[in-house]
Amino acid sequence: MPSEPLLEVHDLHYAYLGRFPALAGVSLTVEAGEKLALLGANGCGKSTLLKVLDGLLFPDAGTYRAFGAEITETGLEDEQRNRGFRSRIGFIFQNSDAQVFSPTVREEVAFGPLTMGLDAAEVEARVHDTLAMLNIAPLAERAPYQLSGGEKKRVAIASVLAMNPEVLLFDEPTAALDPRTQGWLIELIVELNAAGKTIVLATHDLDTLPLLADRAVVFGEDHRLAATGPPDELLADHDLLLITNLALRRR
Repeated sequence: MPSEPLLEVHDLHYAYLGRFPALAGVSLTVEAGEKLALLGANGCGKSTLLKVLDGLLFPDAGTYRAFGAEITETGLEDEQRNRGFRSRIGFIFQNSDAQVFSPTVREEVAFGPLTMGLDAAEVEARVHDTLAMLNIAPLAERAPYQLSGGEKKRVAIASVLAMNPEVLLFDEPTAALDPRTQGWLIELIVELNAAGKTIVLATHDLDTLPLLADRAVVFGEDHRLAATGPPDELLADHDLLLITNLALRRR
């Protein structure tokens, strides 16, 4: 029998303050080991869906299943279930300032493993290995406010990778980064996927899409899914990109 999708949302609806729609009947699956891109104009629902997948928001209607179990607000009130879920999925925010908050880089990277209840030796080993992997060991004792934008992005990623999650969620990963940092991050995402991590990312940067995803879904401005398929097929459909406000009308 075919295996169950790693993540699955069905007929999701969500409105901010109950009045401003963000998701209107969204259904999709995420298979283990794939790179899935969520495409769409600003405000179409991409970031909201990522927050649902991370258990930061809960839908007004519809269902979300992850790792074989339904994820609900009530269910995550159970400490053991909450810890198990959050150890398996990590979210890298678009704005690193919203994610990096500890007094030093070392403490920031240690925060997640500590909340998992790991012993001091394991936490120290994870911090050491993650700082080394992302080439930020020299920043370990620095305060976040002393870091550049690219350095903060690396620290934000390190704080998630230290928990060794199965799924990585990225919100506009290449936004506001200089070209060198963009290139580094794209290579990192590809390497993480090759190492077995499942990647879900939201973007409207079509130039990097072929590198970052092997499947994409396109959100319309009605907060519904307009299309799904391989990136090259979607990028070749100018009419689709036009109606979803991802391309300009040809002159």
